[in-house]
Amino acid sequence: MIVLEEPDRELYDRVQERNLIRQYDLLTNCIEIGLRQGPTGFDKFTLWALNHVAVANISQFGGRFRDEPIYVGDHVPPHFRQVPDLMDRFVSTIHENWYNWTATELAAYALWRLNWVHPFIEGNGRTARATCYYMLCVKNGTLLRGKKIVPERIREKRQGYIDGLKAADRAWEEGNLDFSVLEEYLAALLEAQLADDGIANPGPVGATPPKPNPTPPAPPGISPGRWVPPESKPK
Repeated sequence: MIVLEEPDRELYDRVQERNLIRQYDLLTNCIEIGLRQGPTGFDKFTLWALNHVAVANISQFGGRFRDEPIYVGDHVPPHFRQVPDLMDRFVSTIHENWYNWTATELAAYALWRLNWVHPFIEGNGRTARATCYYMLCVKNGTLLRGKKIVPERIREKRQGYIDGLKAADRAWEEGNLDFSVLEEYLAALLEAQLADDGIANPGPVGATPPKPNPTPPAPPGISPGRWVPPESKPK
């Protein structure tokens, strides 16, 4: 069962937004597993799952690598026969550089490479942004705090995203692996997320919430029932 973008665009957009919510729920599960298992917890099955939930009911080919050509603006992704090998190499690169690259380097590489390969028929950008955030969280050892997470900020500030992808594409065409422009862009978005004074994310997945500070005892000579700690008095 799928919903077509036309003639019911409103329903299509609503399903897509609900899918993003479900994808984030799945992503937090993946992050929890990654925090327990380390770099090898990430594999192509993680990508398949994140893509499947992102395009549920709007694409019939979610959760599997493409078997046909695809075109993205001026970028022509690799032939579909190359996709399985390229994705094996992608995962291997993440594993091999886990302890060599910073969190933003891993995230930038994942974001660029998935967009460059475009391994799926639909939902490549959504899968790439989710994977990017997975790298940021797991490499940093926590589900990062902040009211608005990096993937949402990317959607709002797309020009820096596009510029970073194009810069990495140009470097690759010249025989170089250089995603530094995209890394700087992500670092700024991550800094903004962590500086956000809104509702914080819960920290490490599965962590026990901190216990509130106990109420200090009443001073000698004062009944506990009549004593109000200084920090509890109205200002």
